Amino acid sequence: MLSRIAESLFWIGRYVERADNTARLLDVHLNVLLEDPWVDEPSANASLLNVMNCEFEGAVRRSDVLGQLAFDPERASSIAGTMSAARENARRAREVISTEVWESLNMTFNQLPRWKHNARPHEYFVWVRERAAVVWGLSSATTSRDDAWHFMELGRSLERADMIARLLMTRHFEGTIGPNWTTLLRSCSAHEAYLRTVRSLVTEDRAAQFLLVDRYFPRSIAYNLDKAEFTLGQIEGANNNRALSDRARLALGRARTNLEYRDVREILNELPAQMREVQKACATASDLIRDRYFLPASTVLWSQEAL
Repeated sequence: MLSRIAESLFWIGRYVERADNTARLLDVHLNVLLEDPWVDEPSANASLLNVMNCEFEGAVRRSDVLGQLAFDPERASSIAGTMSAARENARRAREVISTEVWESLNMTFNQLPRWKHNARPHEYFVWVRERAAVVWGLSSATTSRDDAWHFMELGRSLERADMIARLLMTRHFEGTIGPNWTTLLRSCSAHEAYLRTVRSLVTEDRAAQFLLVDRYFPRSIAYNLDKAEFTLGQIEGANNNRALSDRARLALGRARTNLEYRDVREILNELPAQMREVQKACATASDLIRDRYFLPASTVLWSQEAL
């Protein structure tokens, strides 16, 4: 596979997943602002922008957060920006993705302007989640399980692990008590799966363990780190020149085992630091994947991305 095609597929996976999870994170954040009567909104908003690696000076209003993370198509951090970038990468990889996937991304891109001034952001977030689900459903149904599939799934797994880590960090935002664990489970579409697996009421330890290390739920951090490791092995196969990919798998494996073999209470006691380690592992793996598979000329554009 051409390097530029592999890179475009990798970033389609990352961008669509980022839009999906940013919508989930913003939905949780706005619910907390509405439900917590004692919330210090500027501090909570600033914490969210900090978690998403966005810089902002002065008091941060709700409209500033929605502009930077939801509606502004000129910002790479926003949902509109990431969906636009996913469509552009799909255009570059048009010869290897299916017509259905291309039409889905193109339709999403064309419908974005009508949401720009929507007064009900929750409806926008639901729409984004539905459009991402359509893309992944069509991709799963129409893509051969070859390198094209593996690169898209690799990007998707890395981004999902990174974004679930950011979502869990909302428990410790300044100026707010944070969302409860039932809300976090629902935001990850995990509540029903949790009840079937754990068969008990939601408690902090059990909910955290489910979202952190459950090996069967596709939105847990450990599941996605393990899937990224496995997908890298599938891409490399029997290739002898695999030093960089092995280093990427090592970074992901260390992050995964650090979660799996530590007591969940220890992780909760230092949750922001632990989630930053997950993000660091994903960023390190992404950089190594870029150096191993993608053309040096094309890395100039993507190295500016805040992972």
